[in-house]
Amino acid sequence: MIKKIQTNTAEQAKNKIVDLVIPKSSNLKNDVLSGLTVALALVPEAIAFSFVVGVDPKIGLYAAFMMGLIAAVLGGRPGMISGATGAVAVIFAPLVITQVKIGGMDQALGYLFAAVALMGVIQILFGLFRVGKFVRLIPHPVMLGFVNGLAIIIFMSQLGQFYTGTGPDATLLPTPTLLIMFALIALTMIISRFLPRITKAVPATLAAIVVVTVISYFLNHSGYEVLTVLDFVKMIDPTKTTVAASLPSFGIPNIPFTMEALKTILPYSILAAAVGLIESLMTMRLIDELTETRGRGNKECVGQGIANLVNGFFGGMGGCAMIGQSMINVRAGGRGRASGIAAAIFLLIFVVWGSSLIELIPLAALVGVMFMVVIGTFEWSSFRIIRQIPKSDAIILILVSAITVIYDLAIAVFAGIIVSALAFAWEHGKHIRAEKETRGNKKVYRLDGPLFFASATSFKDLFDFRNDPDDVVIDFKKSRVCDHSAIEAINNITERYAQYGKRLHLLNLSDDCYKLIKKADNIVEVSVIDNIIWPVADDRLG
Repeated sequence: MIKKIQTNTAEQAKNKIVDLVIPKSSNLKNDVLSGLTVALALVPEAIAFSFVVGVDPKIGLYAAFMMGLIAAVLGGRPGMISGATGAVAVIFAPLVITQVKIGGMDQALGYLFAAVALMGVIQILFGLFRVGKFVRLIPHPVMLGFVNGLAIIIFMSQLGQFYTGTGPDATLLPTPTLLIMFALIALTMIISRFLPRITKAVPATLAAIVVVTVISYFLNHSGYEVLTVLDFVKMIDPTKTTVAASLPSFGIPNIPFTMEALKTILPYSILAAAVGLIESLMTMRLIDELTETRGRGNKECVGQGIANLVNGFFGGMGGCAMIGQSMINVRAGGRGRASGIAAAIFLLIFVVWGSSLIELIPLAALVGVMFMVVIGTFEWSSFRIIRQIPKSDAIILILVSAITVIYDLAIAVFAGIIVSALAFAWEHGKHIRAEKETRGNKKVYRLDGPLFFASATSFKDLFDFRNDPDDVVIDFKKSRVCDHSAIEAINNITERYAQYGKRLHLLNLSDDCYKLIKKADNIVEVSVIDNIIWPVADDRLG
């Protein structure tokens, strides 16, 4: 019987590996169709982020293709979509602007591509040094704040589609055009929401885009104005007449190989690498929860790094994981690597050979899809639980959401982690206490709670230096010495007792605590004992 069970288990493992490498036909169909949906949504965002950096739209489209393909093949999270992102675009924009002023666009592109390639190298190193595992240290309130903040950002980013022009010259669309756009957005959302109740043969978002595109085509030919992807491109850059581009080609970034050039691009590369990995790992964790599977953070770091390195040598602006498109993919049924590969290939086909079809897609369809992403991404339960969780967690949730919207994702996550750590330290620093027992000429303090920087002050207040007997024992059976602040606190009370001619002894130190004390024997002079049977004679430090 045991042999049979082992054989079945081995067979199941073999089948599981086969399914991962060669997806089942039903899974492959879902991945391909969801990838097609994602590819349609990638086009306008890649173009928009290109203009954020101040470069030709094809550079953003190349980035979306290369990031999506390479990260899907080599990354650690099947089903996650990568591409050109606003977080990375904002970081590189000042570099491009500065270099354009100094030496023109050609020099700026050389510095941009070199910075993207260096960003990739840094991310690969992060993966090799296993930095990805630190995503586990991100508290849940920070995760909720991150998700809610990104949902708000996605929503706000779509509001620009209701205006014509850019910057201070932007004006609201004419009323008839605006009303048609609202109607098409509503239709897109209705189809996306209710079609799965009728059939799941095709992704609801893809069906919604196709239906709304057909309707807008006839509306445009009937004299009504419906804004399309091509209109969006012309709105940003009137000189552009198409989204078409050729295949990306290899080229070494045109930048002088000097320390001065390295110093110029290094700060941008480090910041972009950090922001890109934070956004990617946070998105990975969100998809882990949605799919009830687990991605590999360190592998994702390496995959993102290789994708950005290739971007630098093939004329892309770099990027990272995209939470909006990843949510579209997952909710459309995309679970495997084939979905990301399909999205990248479809995007390339659209840009190189099918641009005339992409240019017909109405902005309303893509805005409606992104609004559905906002609804699905935002953690509506946070309104319900915010009064039930600790106040510190509620404050962190709101803080991270606000900083994500106002400033930057990386700053929001770092701020959330720091505040969480401080709140944890403050709360646990109040919990150290001691049971006291006096027998003859010795007194025992039995500690309860960790001794570290936050509890050091409370620890010192536990002792009665003037009135205690000549020998004082601190029992660490229910406590731990955690850091240098704890050692310094022990040294301080040792000196206080010494002023009164009294001796301090430590009891029941764990091995790691004993080693910590032993390393600091030039700082703290105290005897460590095995028991409290009088006389105290076992001085292990002496």
